[in-house]
Amino acid sequence: MEQYGKRLLPQKLVAMVLGLLFALPSAVSAEEYDYYSWQSDNNPNSRVYPKAAQCIDIPADLRLCYTVGYKKMRLPNLLDHESMPEVRQQAGSWVPLLAKRCHADTQVFLCSLFAPICLDRPIYPCRSLCEAVRDSCAPIMETYGFPWPEMLQCEQFPIDNDLCIPTQFSSNQATVAPVPKVCPPCDNELKADIIMEHFCASDFVLKMKIKEVKRELGDRKVIAAQKKKKILKMGPLRKKDLKKLVVYIKNGANCPCHQLDNLNTNFLIMGRKLDQQLLLMSIYKWEKKSKELRFAVKYMKSYQCPTYHTVFQ
Repeated sequence: MEQYGKRLLPQKLVAMVLGLLFALPSAVSAEEYDYYSWQSDNNPNSRVYPKAAQCIDIPADLRLCYTVGYKKMRLPNLLDHESMPEVRQQAGSWVPLLAKRCHADTQVFLCSLFAPICLDRPIYPCRSLCEAVRDSCAPIMETYGFPWPEMLQCEQFPIDNDLCIPTQFSSNQATVAPVPKVCPPCDNELKADIIMEHFCASDFVLKMKIKEVKRELGDRKVIAAQKKKKILKMGPLRKKDLKKLVVYIKNGANCPCHQLDNLNTNFLIMGRKLDQQLLLMSIYKWEKKSKELRFAVKYMKSYQCPTYHTVFQ
């Protein structure tokens, strides 16, 4: 535990860190800080920065972290990103995960790495914080065919001490009887900005009718009707895929999906192709009276999606 204290923060800054992260509206004001890098014993290839890190404002278009609770971040960040365009690219793919509400500390954990708070030395998340977010969010990510990424392996972060960012919200607060969680692709608000986020992160997008829904080996199998489908984004789909289109909700055999309770309507289907299987990423009932849906569909053909590497849809 002492080894991390020597590499992270002197004791006099501990109270300041906790206050800045979770109480005060902004971080310490400064232009530059000496950058002392922390190198995990389990990650000998971690980067060591010989140069001073800049302290810059978190831009409004860094949606993952703009509302995290402090206003300034250090660059390079703790994931080796050296420029804001690089940070935006990589952080953008994680924005939809926040909407899944898989853990209350998801934003704190991710932003401690993508947009670390500006202090004399970098502050890493505690291992327990990483494990809490991973244990709650990894099953959601697996539903979409994404594993928990190597760059966020929890063993590389310091064992809990007073000098790393701890878990803020206990996952064991609820005492009520458990309620089955909604299947992640079915748990999306009908808002234009959310629809467009899913549009950009999906390989293909269709307006179609559903013939039937079956359960198969723990998954839910959504079988498209033979009627004509409106293609909003073709992606890797081929004509033969469209003839007998089957989309799967991974591990979705038993979770609720209220959109599929009544199939007597059109649906907006978004998905990605993983190996030879089509996975459902998001589903909406095609509500003609919805201004949000109409607005999103109108701009799908002309909208320029960000070109980021998708870590999570």
